This record gives sequence, structure tokens and C-alpha cells, in this order.
Amino acid sequence: MYRNKTNRLMPLFMAICVVVGILIGTFYANHFSGNRLNIINTSGNKLNNLLHIIDDQYVDTVDINELVEKAMPQILSELDPHSVYIGAKDVQSANDDLSSSFSGVGIEFTIRRDTIHVQNVINNGPAERAGVIAGDKIVSIDGKPFVGKIVTTTESMRRLKGPKDTKVKLGLLGYKAKKVRYVTVTRGDIPQKSISATYMLNDNTGYIKIKKFAENTYPELLISLAQLSQNDLQNLVIDLRGNLGGFMASAVQIANEFLPKNRLIVYMEGRHSPRQDFHSDGKGSYQHIPLVILIDEVSASASEILAGAIQDNDRGTIIGRRSFGKGLVQKPLAFKDGSMIRLTTARYYSPSGRCIQKPYTSGSDKDYEEDLLNRYQHGEYFSQDSIKHTGKTYHTNNGRAVYGGGGITPDIFVPEDTLGITSYYKEAAMSGLILQFAFEYTDENRSKLSSFKDMKEMVTYLKKQNIVEQFASYADKNGIRRRNLMIKKSHTLLERYVVSRIVYNILNEDEWTQYLNQDDPTIEKTIEIFRLGQAFPKKPSANDKAKTTASIPVPFDYHGPMVNTKSTCKVRMS
Repeated sequence: MYRNKTNRLMPLFMAICVVVGILIGTFYANHFSGNRLNIINTSGNKLNNLLHIIDDQYVDTVDINELVEKAMPQILSELDPHSVYIGAKDVQSANDDLSSSFSGVGIEFTIRRDTIHVQNVINNGPAERAGVIAGDKIVSIDGKPFVGKIVTTTESMRRLKGPKDTKVKLGLLGYKAKKVRYVTVTRGDIPQKSISATYMLNDNTGYIKIKKFAENTYPELLISLAQLSQNDLQNLVIDLRGNLGGFMASAVQIANEFLPKNRLIVYMEGRHSPRQDFHSDGKGSYQHIPLVILIDEVSASASEILAGAIQDNDRGTIIGRRSFGKGLVQKPLAFKDGSMIRLTTARYYSPSGRCIQKPYTSGSDKDYEEDLLNRYQHGEYFSQDSIKHTGKTYHTNNGRAVYGGGGITPDIFVPEDTLGITSYYKEAAMSGLILQFAFEYTDENRSKLSSFKDMKEMVTYLKKQNIVEQFASYADKNGIRRRNLMIKKSHTLLERYVVSRIVYNILNEDEWTQYLNQDDPTIEKTIEIFRLGQAFPKKPSANDKAKTTASIPVPFDYHGPMVNTKSTCKVRMS
């Protein structure tokens, strides 16, 4: 009987032992496992308590969800300049920017005088099939007027984009039309190209412009290379100017196409992210072609990974101006409500060991936000001697000196061209009047302009139309006083800007880029480098090494942590 009673009570004894074990374990975990966990738990409770107190006791009614939405970006901004919070309503748009396609109506638009103007229509896209044409103004969406202050880029995108196969009814007003016509567009997949131009600069030099590193950039590059290879391709230029970056994987794939086997492309490392190296596999088809990479102060992130890999491996020549200096790795983390954060978890390092990220201070860092302006005012855009090398000196495979402190410094510096810049030109460019004039000129002459077979034919015509005088008269009526001497001095720049925008409005990015490259000093320098056979960097001589050692100060080693290091960083599709 005693044994049976014991057997019956045994499960109870075991349950009590488990509970006691849990309580003891919790006690020791809370008191002896380290202060850091306690601090995090206490701070988390403190934030929750604050929200509860506000909700219960604040004098006015408060939308706690809205308060949290506003607080999230502020919290992340205390970490670094690139950790960000993205609200649920903006996540899709943020992801669309780097995807190979998105679902929409297939137009390129601009907003003028509180109205959507259709600038271009995607060939064979949903809008074109429904009868939308370039030059149309969208005045209503789904039966409701859409004009006035409500018309913003964000709101326009929200209303025009949507799930595939859904319908949207547009009210359109054609150029000089007095009656609105209505079309129903069935949304569909709209391809997004990350390579905006592919053509031959001359008989043997190919040119590829990559405007962002998206998920489809590498396949696009292979198509561009195949296209150029049919035209006696012997030299190659990859233009990364203005490229803000994107997916690291695309940059690594492209670098792999040009590097021999077993070359380090990039590595990343963080406090909770063990070092991860990315090497070339030797399967690239263009390992021996003379190569030049173009960069400028806006080239960032994945652009700097590619440029750094080519430079540190002495695989090609980097031409232009010092790049932006964005070398922090963001990991996307989603919340249940559909919002997400992009949290910095590691840093990028080039093959020589340079950290690409420029210095920053945790929290609101005015110097970081105004870095490009400070560089401009310091004269870095105009003189190579004005570039501040504030980091350690590193060396490429051949022993050439390269510098830490943020960004990629080009092998060959090409200053920004200031010839012809006047206060009149600056005001005209900054005011947006050039864009406005070009769009209105395009609208008024769309029939004539659309008759030209190519860019060169159109440009020849436009230059005979006294286009600068037409703009000056337009600007004078819209707030920019005529300054004849300045207009004369800036004539070439004004004509180039106005004509380029008209070309863009009528043709495409490829033709637009070709026009801008015609008298570009960086392109001219690139062609000279190929002509002289200097695309492959050479090992520095003893004299070169001595000069480098003597001339470059090394105040500190910037390979280490950056937090708290003080430093002195449209048209839309729908």
C-alpha cells in the first residue's frame, strides 16, 4: 500500500522539482548572468512603462501607435547614419527600388503645377496598351479628381501602383485638349533596368552605365557585354557615377566576371558577424580586357565594393573623384505589422583592408549629413590636392598606395568642370526652371521632335532653334532676371542642360547618356588611358614609394571602430 501511495505521488514530486528548478535558474540568471541583460530588460520595461503612463495619464488623447512610429526612426538614428525604420506603408516601395520589376501602370511621370504629367510611356506596357501617351496630364484617378496640393510623388505612386491584374481608371487631358478622356489600365509587371546605357564610345571601346545594383544587374551586364562583343570590343568602361549602390551580391558577381581565380573581392565583419570573405572563382569571361571604372562623390556602397575590388587587385584603373564612403552593412528585419528596420550589422572592407565607411558620430551628425557640401566648399571637387586622406595607408597587390578614411580615391583624378558657371546658371539649374522649360518645350513640339530618327539628328535641329534665348525669355517671365553677359558666358552649359532634358523627354536614358558623354572630360580622359595602353596599373617604382611615404600623413589607423569618431557623408516610375 505504501509503495502504491508513493507511486501516485511521484508525478507531483517531479512537477514541484521542475518548478523549483525554474525559479532557482531564473534567480541566478537575473542576478549573476551579467549586468547587460538586466540593463536591456530594465530599459525595455522603462520604455513600455512610459508608453503606458502616457496612455493612462496624459492630458490629451494620444495615438500610441503613431507615437511609436515617430520614435523608431529617432532611436535608430542614435546608432549610425544608415540604420533606418521603414513604415509598413513604405516597405513595398522601398523593396521595389531594387527589384527586377514591380506592378504598376507603366509610365514615367513628373509633377508640374500640382498635376501629373506623363513624361514617357513604357513600350508595350499596360498604360500604352490602354491608350496613354506621353504628354498626357492625369487629372483624375478612379473617378476622383487628382489635382492640387494632394498631388505629391508619394501619393501619386500609391494610387498608380497596385497588385498585378487590378484595374485603375485614369482621367487624361491631352496637350491643348479641352475635354477629358478616360481609359482603364490593367496593372501589370513593369521591368526595371539597372543598366541605363550600353554603346560603343569609339571603334573598340565599349561603355556600360550602371545606375544601381539591383537583383537583375548581373544578368543585364552579361547581355550588355554580349552586345558590345559583337562590335569589336577591346576596351571596357563601366560608369558608376551617381550610383548610390544596392545589393552587394550584384557587385560581387560583376567583380568576379573580371578577376582571376582566388582574388579577394570584399569582406565584411561586425561584432556579431564573423568575418566573411568573398573570392573570385576564375570563371569570368572578361578577365583580361583593359578596364576602367568611373566614380564620383555620389558613388556609394556596392559601387565602392566593385571599384575597391578592381583597384586593390590592380585589375583596372579608377577615374573620377573620391566616392561617397558608405561601407555599413544593413540587415532587413521585419515586424508583424509589415514594417521593417534595416539595421547595421557589419562593415565592408576592400581587399587591401580599407574600411569603405567614412567617419561618423553616433546620433545626429551634421558634419556627416553635409559632407558632400563640405567637400565642395573645401575644393575637393576641383583639386586633387584638396582630398583629405585622414586614414591609414594600405597597398594594392602591386604595392600601390591606397588610403583609408572612407570612400575610394581614384587612381586618376578628373575635376568637376567649372568653365562657364555663373550665378545665373546656378540659379537656373537650382530653381528647376530648366526642367520646367524643357518639359513645356517638349510638349509644344512633341510631334516635330518625335519625327527624328536618332539623338544626333534631334540635337542638330535643337541647336538651330536658339534654345538658350528661348529659355532666357521663359526664365525672365518666371522669376529669373535676364543677365545677358552671364547668359553669354554660360551659353554652352545652358544649351547642354536644356537640350539634354529635351532629349531625355523624347528618347530614352541610353540616348540621353550618349549626348552627355560627347564632351565629358572624364570620358575623354578614359579614352586617352586606353589609347596609351595604361588601363592595367603598374607596380610603383622605388621613387614613387618614397614620395608616397613622405607625402601622406597617417594620424591614426582607421581600420578599427568608427562609432564616436568625429570627422571635419525627380522623375518617378509607376
